[in-house]
Amino acid sequence: MPENSGSTRSYFTLSEVAERLGLSVSKVRRLIEDHYLGAVRIDGALHIPTEFIHDDQPLPSLRGTLLVLIDAGFSDDEAMDWLFSVSDELGECPIDSLVDGRKSAVRRATQSLAF
Repeated sequence: MPENSGSTRSYFTLSEVAERLGLSVSKVRRLIEDHYLGAVRIDGALHIPTEFIHDDQPLPSLRGTLLVLIDAGFSDDEAMDWLFSVSDELGECPIDSLVDGRKSAVRRATQSLAF
């Protein structure tokens, strides 16, 4: 996702996520490092897409999807781009499918992505 992107998406700051999850900012950073959450840089600061937080917890299907993408050769930034780009196979952005509970469809869409 390019710097300053996200005009149609909304984001939390790391502090906002820390407050929602009842964690320190350093633990939120650890969730990003361990791929429980993903983040994008906007104006130089890390932000977490609001879709990644569900019922005040990380979206359960996100980590597995991020790990599949990384295993397929995607960088963290490329994985974020893929999640927020419309997939021909899904007919929508993969993150929207994950939020709607269609994890299996998203995982099938990742199977042909290996670099």
